[in-house]
Amino acid sequence: MSTAETQTRQTPGEPSGGSAGTRERRTPGLVPVTETMRTAERRPPEPPESMGPPARLPSAFWRLLGSELGLTFRRPRNQVMLAVLASVPVLIGIGLRIASGDEAVGGLIGAVAGNSLMLTFASFSFLVLLLMPIAVSVVGGDSIAGEAGAGTLRYLLAAPAGRTRLLVVKYLNVVVFAYAVTAVVALSALVTGLVLFPVGPVTLLSGSTVSVADGLLRILISMGYVGAGMAALAAVAVALSTFTEVSIGAIAATMVLVIVTQVLRAIPQLDGIMPYLLPTWWTRFDAVLRSPVDFANLGQGLLVFGAYILLFGSIAWARFSGKDITS
Repeated sequence: MSTAETQTRQTPGEPSGGSAGTRERRTPGLVPVTETMRTAERRPPEPPESMGPPARLPSAFWRLLGSELGLTFRRPRNQVMLAVLASVPVLIGIGLRIASGDEAVGGLIGAVAGNSLMLTFASFSFLVLLLMPIAVSVVGGDSIAGEAGAGTLRYLLAAPAGRTRLLVVKYLNVVVFAYAVTAVVALSALVTGLVLFPVGPVTLLSGSTVSVADGLLRILISMGYVGAGMAALAAVAVALSTFTEVSIGAIAATMVLVIVTQVLRAIPQLDGIMPYLLPTWWTRFDAVLRSPVDFANLGQGLLVFGAYILLFGSIAWARFSGKDITS
């Protein structure tokens, strides 16, 4: 019999064996042994004090990035921007198709009318200077400032996500969206070109002709280059996003910076600063339209993009790592 079971004891001064002289007592402060064992089984084992907190799994980084990508691409605002960007090459293709009905056409219209693959390069020429930067600026400017404005930034850091890791995830999220923007424009232009214009050997700007397969390869190279240019702009937008808790402020600041640099490029007296302006290099993807491909020009543009990413990434890290999170 356990110590907590009911025990029958004699009371002093009363006859033994009598039912009136007995009463039930429970020994205070004790519990049944079986109950104690069951409680111990339910309790998780505690780690030794010397072990410290558990190490973060590398998969946590990818789970966080996957969550950010899901939120970005499910947001109706971003879906609308992608749809608008996909529709612009269609409108350009229809317009060029109508214009190509004239007897004498030349320049860009003649190049596109002569081959469907050229519509992709024409669409990049129209969109890379304004509409594509707008889409990237919206997502990049909202990356940190949007979380702060919504009051969720400190909860993300308390997860704990870690400031550096969270900043890297936010930037990679914008980079993936930037390449998605580039791919949407290229695929829309390619499909539209195949529907509206003939398919055949591509005549390059240098006058030589390449096969369709070579033309598709040059489109892939231009996609990678344009996406890298948008990734550099993403670094600028994320850096500006760390300085404010109002996402529209970071978005507007990024777009103002793009527009101002475009205006500066139009002033001939400022040719000396042209190589340092980011939009100057966005249109250098036309190096793929020369025979052979001007990889030196492309490489120089990639170096500029890398310098922008390093500079503004450092600014974003310095600001975000020491920032007081109040919201």
